[in-house]
Amino acid sequence: MALSPLLLASVLKPLDDTRMYGKFGRTLASRPDLDVHVAGRRAPRPENAPPNLHTHELLAGSRLSLGRLVAQWRYWQLLKQVKPRLVIVHAPELLPLTLLWRSLGGERHFVYDVRENYALNILTQQVYPSWLRRILASLVRRAEKAAARRAAKIILAERSYADELPFATAERTVILENKYQPQPGEAVPTQARPIPEPDAPLQLLYSGTISKLNGVFEAIGFAQKLREQWPAAHLTIIGFCQQPEVLAQLQAIVAADPGITLIGGGELIPHARIVAEIQRSHLGLLPYQHHPSSARCMPTKLFEYLANGLPILTPPAALWTDVVNELQAGMNVTFRPPFETPNFAERLRAHHFYPRGIPPEAFWASEAPKLWQIVDSLS
Repeated sequence: MALSPLLLASVLKPLDDTRMYGKFGRTLASRPDLDVHVAGRRAPRPENAPPNLHTHELLAGSRLSLGRLVAQWRYWQLLKQVKPRLVIVHAPELLPLTLLWRSLGGERHFVYDVRENYALNILTQQVYPSWLRRILASLVRRAEKAAARRAAKIILAERSYADELPFATAERTVILENKYQPQPGEAVPTQARPIPEPDAPLQLLYSGTISKLNGVFEAIGFAQKLREQWPAAHLTIIGFCQQPEVLAQLQAIVAADPGITLIGGGELIPHARIVAEIQRSHLGLLPYQHHPSSARCMPTKLFEYLANGLPILTPPAALWTDVVNELQAGMNVTFRPPFETPNFAERLRAHHFYPRGIPPEAFWASEAPKLWQIVDSLS
């Protein structure tokens, strides 16, 4: 008997989120007998959404608004309306109501998708006020431990979480990495994007979450220094910044530097728009700062760049550097001053990227069967 309907839910992730909607939702909706519902933060419904994939808005405001409380009520109403037999929870704040829903009886299952080490991130990142961090981290970890005892499965977005999270026991967990899922009808390249001549424009790209920890200011400094060797080098920054002070600083820099373009910043950007920038760029930058919350994580943009044959610039000692070097997909550079870029333009032109073609291990197709195994085991 088919397991239908299914509900995938988050609060802060947009309705067109690349993991919840693009990977989990589209994969599950590929079976027409499944009725798939995705709930999250307000975003336009993708035009090419399958007819059996439905979206529901839980949050329209900011992460620090009262809308977070309203989202809880909307989620509970959605559980009663949809009557799912399986819920995939993509946000820890939805776990308490999910546990309550499951306790009411009937054939009900839920899976918890751990996308981040949330407690560690709350403690070490400066998103919330300092007085609130320890309280929130403790509440999140308690909810996760309670959920882990009752969940049908725990999904981990990162391999490292299996060691970091005390509730992630081997027999209960499945790792589904954030690999690249092409849009329907998207033409995936078969070889690396060529590097232009030194007198032509060189398009550098910083994509995804815009923050200090993700190295946006290092990307800017590197691009400005590179213009000494490649005057037509241009940096495009595309993504969403959730910290107003960082966004204001970034906007001031961009306003004074015509060699930098900012797309988004204060608003969410559709993933298709980000992919379009990847496909028109020559170099993808991964200038992450070393930080406990990201030191053992593989950036989603790494898989996006690999799948699109985009040459990558990465720090020499990052977790993913070995992957980039093994695939000959990029070069190691120093993103912090003093920028070590002697003869960089010459070395860039001489480097042969992706000699074995686009790596198949960068794609979601290797992860989708593991998701089906979980769903089919509950039908």
